[in-house]
Amino acid sequence: MAAPVKPCALCARTLALQFHHLIPRRNHRRTAYQRRFSLEEMRTRGVWVCRDCHRAIHRFFDEGQLGLALNTLEALAATPELQRHVEWARRQRRVS
Repeated sequence: MAAPVKPCALCARTLALQFHHLIPRRNHRRTAYQRRFSLEEMRTRGVWVCRDCHRAIHRFFDEGQLGLALNTLEALAATPELQRHVEWARRQRRVS
């Protein structure tokens, strides 16, 4: 997907964004996920985040955690790890 330049869903900095699948693509073929979500929902459920936030998400959480427990923006944003990251990111003066 093209990288729009608008506010990141987590840190609100205006940078080029990346699409983060809230249900990791690797999990789409697994039966447990197919029972809980439609294929269309798994493909489209996601958020646009900056590169720093996207890297932080994958640094702090594995794909199982992301797909089962952290599959909404609200759940991700509520984690202490990402709250600390967002506080840090908002202080950065990075431009895309």
